[in-house]
Amino acid sequence: MSAVQASSSPAIVLRAEKITRVFPGTVALEDVDFEVYDSSVNVLIGENGAGKSTLMRILAGVDQPTSGRIVMGGDVVSFSSVLDAASKGIGIVFQELNLCPNLSVTENIFLGRDITRAGLHIDMPRQRQRARELLARLEHDIDPDTLVGDLRIGEQQIVEIAKALAEDARVLIMDEPTSALSASEVEVLFRVIGELKRSGVAIIYISHRLEELIRIGDYFTVLRDGRLQATAPKGEASIPWIIRQMLGTSDFAKRQARDVKVGDTVLSVAGFKLPRVGGGYLVDDVTIDFRAGEIVGIYGLLGAGRSELFESLFGLRPEARGRASLAGRDIQDLSVAARIAAGLFLVPEDRQRDGLVQNLTVGRNLSLASLAKVTKFYTVQNRPERQAIDVLFRSLRIKAPSPDTAITSLSGGNQQKVVIGKSLMTEPKVLLLDEPTRGIDIGAKEEVFRTMRELADQGLAVVFATSDLKEIHAVADRVLVMSQGRITADIDGNDASDETIVRASTKGHGAAADLSHDQHSGEK
Repeated sequence: MSAVQASSSPAIVLRAEKITRVFPGTVALEDVDFEVYDSSVNVLIGENGAGKSTLMRILAGVDQPTSGRIVMGGDVVSFSSVLDAASKGIGIVFQELNLCPNLSVTENIFLGRDITRAGLHIDMPRQRQRARELLARLEHDIDPDTLVGDLRIGEQQIVEIAKALAEDARVLIMDEPTSALSASEVEVLFRVIGELKRSGVAIIYISHRLEELIRIGDYFTVLRDGRLQATAPKGEASIPWIIRQMLGTSDFAKRQARDVKVGDTVLSVAGFKLPRVGGGYLVDDVTIDFRAGEIVGIYGLLGAGRSELFESLFGLRPEARGRASLAGRDIQDLSVAARIAAGLFLVPEDRQRDGLVQNLTVGRNLSLASLAKVTKFYTVQNRPERQAIDVLFRSLRIKAPSPDTAITSLSGGNQQKVVIGKSLMTEPKVLLLDEPTRGIDIGAKEEVFRTMRELADQGLAVVFATSDLKEIHAVADRVLVMSQGRITADIDGNDASDETIVRASTKGHGAAADLSHDQHSGEK
């Protein structure tokens, strides 16, 4: 940074100096310096495993550094807990949602910092009103009395953000805040971030959506392999610069030519419907075939019905109606376990809640869905199980010391590899992946894409849902578009343009939706 730029920069409100964090068998951070500028968006970038979330957990009081120090306002500070950090002006929106599903929206927002009457009794009416105000600020009309467990993941993300806004923090950490948000919700969040900057809040922003970072970032810091790689102010950072600092190359998500050898129909869906509580359908009369050796991308806006379709096909929505056959066998009345045995597997959108068991190792998570294959006389045979685990551990290039590593110590991208690996141990014929790259970095995305291509080459039908057009263009042989529970387009991947996909995704959403997306059309 030049002397002129340095002199015109805002004050540094927080500085992490020589931060090192060592876990058993892993150095997550090594001598990392990180400066946070007041009234600015301070972007932190890096691959999964680069140390971003570890550094943020230290700054938010979740973990303590092995060595190094944190300076605020000229004073060296330490945080014993999240509440301790919050009391000193640091709030956080966690990448993996930190909510209690059995509590209401209001109770989650004010958990641990209740509004009370005379310091004695919780003032629920005031809390409920404040929750409504926070949700209204985020342009959502979620009922404050709704149980968080009854909300979709995008709505839960909104509650997590509202929870952070309630803290009135001086430094607000946002770790992948838009990973489950629709395009319109992202715009609302960006307006809120602008308001926070103007009111003197310093934002630390982590995202793998590089266009977002360039759009809103003021200062950029790149980590690689737990070390500080590069820093730059706005104007000196670009998407190619970011990718080059992260990976050593500026190429990402280029479409790779595949000699697609499409086989027979392996999964056939006809007249599929999923009723909506209160009337209507979440999935509305879907009829579609999926063929062996083909990668099908399903694109749609939030609420289009992609996740609900996957959950219905997998047997998680018993109220779903219609016909579904796998390799010629009717599976509609089968249990989830029976559908897995028949050759169907779903990699869920929320890997933390639905895809992993947090107190198990990497290896135990990998084999969890396939124990029947390595069980004899009601006893798990350790040697065959370990052999299968070791093969997947190596082939998926999972970055961990060994399969005996705790799953919680892995980065988001490597956890996603474990969830995919768990599915592969079931030897599926059809693999459904719901937002498989949510919250993972560009390097990990490329590895997920590579795995999807390899599986399709082996004859699997690979079906993935995404709200990222670049991912559709990078990997899909065929594109389905969903809107309001219906399939509104079925396009060959080579013929799919942004304009065609986006227009199909807004069918039934009205002119306003068409207008909001037309401005982004034509960019492929």
